[in-house]
Amino acid sequence: MTNRETRIAVVTGAGSGIGRAVAVELLGAGWSVALAGRRVETLEETAALVPGGDTLPVGTDVSRPEEVEALFAAVRDRFGRLDLLFNNAGTFGPGGVPVEELSYDAWRHVVDTNLNGAFLCAQAAYRQMKEQDPQGGRIINNGSVSAHTPRPHSVAYTATKHALTGLTKSLSLDGRPYRIAVGQIDIGNAATDMTARMRRGVLQANGEVAVEPVMDVADVARTVRHMAELPLEANVQFATVLATTMPYVGRG
Repeated sequence: MTNRETRIAVVTGAGSGIGRAVAVELLGAGWSVALAGRRVETLEETAALVPGGDTLPVGTDVSRPEEVEALFAAVRDRFGRLDLLFNNAGTFGPGGVPVEELSYDAWRHVVDTNLNGAFLCAQAAYRQMKEQDPQGGRIINNGSVSAHTPRPHSVAYTATKHALTGLTKSLSLDGRPYRIAVGQIDIGNAATDMTARMRRGVLQANGEVAVEPVMDVADVARTVRHMAELPLEANVQFATVLATTMPYVGRG
C-alpha cells in the first residue's frame, strides 16, 4: 500500500512518444506511475529517465482482455488504489493506404488497439475507481485532432479516434455518480517518432505533399498533468493542443 498523499496513475503506451513524456512529467511531480506497453524494456527505459521515481513497468497488450486485467490487478496489489488512467496506447496503422486497398487485418489491428484497448482499460479503471475507498478517480483519453478532421488515407485511425470521443462522453456521463471524471486530449503534431514524417512532408487534402510544423511533446505532457491534477469537482472535458501553425483548421 502507498501513502494516501501519493497519487497513482496508469499510463498506457508508456514506452515511447506521448506516453513516455506524460509518465516522466507525472513522475517528476511526485506521482507513482504504472507503465504499460508491449515491450518491458522500453518501459524500463522510461522509468530510468526519472531516477528514484516510483514506477511499476507491466508488459501489456491493451487489445487482450486478460493482459489488461493483469495490469490493473498488479496496480491494485502494488498501490492499493488508482487515481488516474491516461488511456494513450494507439497505432496509426499502415500509412498512405487508400481505403479500397486497406486489408481487414490492418483495420482490425487499429480498431483492436485504439478503440477496444481504450475501452478495456477504461472499463478496468472504472471498476477499480468505483469500488475503492475513497471512491473516484480520473480517466483521460488520448484522442487526436483526427477525432475531428481526417488526414487522407487514414480511415481506420480516424474512425477509431472519432469513436473515442463517444467513449469519452459516455464514460463521463456514467461516471458522475461515482466521482469518476473523464476527459479527452486531442493532440496535433507533437514531436515523436510517430510524427517524424511530418518534417519530411505528408500528403495534404489538396493532393500536395507539405512539411508540417511540430511542437515539443513536453507541452502536451504538461497539459495532461494540469488535467490530471484538477480536483474531481472540476473536469477538462475536451482539450486540443497542437502545433500553432499546423494546417489542421484548414484541412480540406
